Amino acid sequence: MPRTSLSLPEVEALARAAHAAQTDKAGRPYAEHLQAVSYRVKARGGDEEQIAAAWLHDAVEDDALTEEWLAEAPLTARTKAIVLALTKRPGEPPEEYAARVLATPGALLVKRADLAHNADPARLAALDEPTRTRLTHKYAHMRNLLGLPDEPAAEEA
Repeated sequence: MPRTSLSLPEVEALARAAHAAQTDKAGRPYAEHLQAVSYRVKARGGDEEQIAAAWLHDAVEDDALTEEWLAEAPLTARTKAIVLALTKRPGEPPEEYAARVLATPGALLVKRADLAHNADPARLAALDEPTRTRLTHKYAHMRNLLGLPDEPAAEEA
């Protein structure tokens, strides 16, 4: 493994390339979500390791990159730990997921930024009503499990 970690521009380029073929639930390029989360992490005082994790937070879960790639990647151990903490496992109860996020230093800030963007009213408005309702409840439940306060509506970073 190289002695130096990837720079933030390199991590961003890698994440954009890894998710290039993916879209979100509204059909938008998935990289827009990654960018929004990374900006929110930075705006909330996140460090470079957390910003890198924000760019990569869905990469393993979405099969854009493998867990093996992550293990060997020129990233800090903390960035890798945050990405793994934010990677949901199939069939995993939300309570277990939340406990792992809370137990991993630096992960809560990234998850908070992720939830804030996912629950943005403008983003949810592009979805059909059943999906919007289901996701609104899902995100509120996760915020509760993580002990997070409600986010201001349409928060931008």
